[in-house]
Amino acid sequence: MSVTPEVRTGADTQAPKRPSGEGARRERAARWARGAMGPGLLLAAVATVVWSGSFVTSRALHDSVPPVQAALWRWVVAIAAVAPFALRQTWRQRALVRRHLGFLTVAALLGVTVYNTLVNQAGLTTSAANMGMIMAASPVLMALYERLSGARLGARRVLGTAVAVCGVLLLVGDGSLSLRFAPGDLWMFAAALSFASYSALLRRRPDALAGPVLLFSTFVLGALMLLPAHLVSLTVQGGFEPSAGTVGPLVYVGVFSSALAFFAWNRAIALIGAARAGVVYYLQPVCVALLSYALLGETMGSAQVVCMALILGGVALAAAGRPAR
Repeated sequence: MSVTPEVRTGADTQAPKRPSGEGARRERAARWARGAMGPGLLLAAVATVVWSGSFVTSRALHDSVPPVQAALWRWVVAIAAVAPFALRQTWRQRALVRRHLGFLTVAALLGVTVYNTLVNQAGLTTSAANMGMIMAASPVLMALYERLSGARLGARRVLGTAVAVCGVLLLVGDGSLSLRFAPGDLWMFAAALSFASYSALLRRRPDALAGPVLLFSTFVLGALMLLPAHLVSLTVQGGFEPSAGTVGPLVYVGVFSSALAFFAWNRAIALIGAARAGVVYYLQPVCVALLSYALLGETMGSAQVVCMALILGGVALAAAGRPAR
């Protein structure tokens, strides 16, 4: 008796179907988000730590370099630092730069011209620690911008943000919620709004515009917009004397706080979004308080240590949440 071998049709031998269409797109997006989370958080942390040093230098320069002049020279140094890496690519993408000149101008105004000048102005009448603590308001605004754009933040992120905000408020109030602000504190709130708006705007960055081109273009446009105010400052306040105490901090904020930190921050936002990068930004008050204590002799007591623990705990809780949808 012969047995006829079983013949399988083509449909039977096909491999299991993979998700297609919208399902495949979501799966790829989820895999990419998981892979981008670590590098994105690391880049945001690098930018945050480097920017913490810029608050200390702004405070250190408050009685030797006028705020507008410090801002302009910061960006002149930054342009010189970025030019060798970005000039050729910017020339190749010059048509793209012209097409998106409106976006680049607004980004330069918020992130270069206004933000840094306000930080320098705040350094005249408030401490470096307060500057860092108040700038921690910007992640709240970043999360608000992202929520308004339709993103779901998630319960962990909201809870972690709330814990970090409580730590910041207690830190500003020196252990209590009775807040009293100096004029420099109000300048810093305006700087926080400007920076949060800049970070939210980066989500609309044209995909074809390379990172170095974005940096170089915004640095140049921002410096050009600062030039009239710089000339007025020279006329009214006079110039400053170049020395190790003035040139050194300007080189630091130009090379590290501008070229390096802005590149890291822009890349972090591209990877993980402004709201999640903003959560890492809550580490800045801790970094600034430690640096100002070590370098400027500003005081730090047990209340500050407890508040820093709250901030760190909130950051860890919020960073562990799911990516925004």
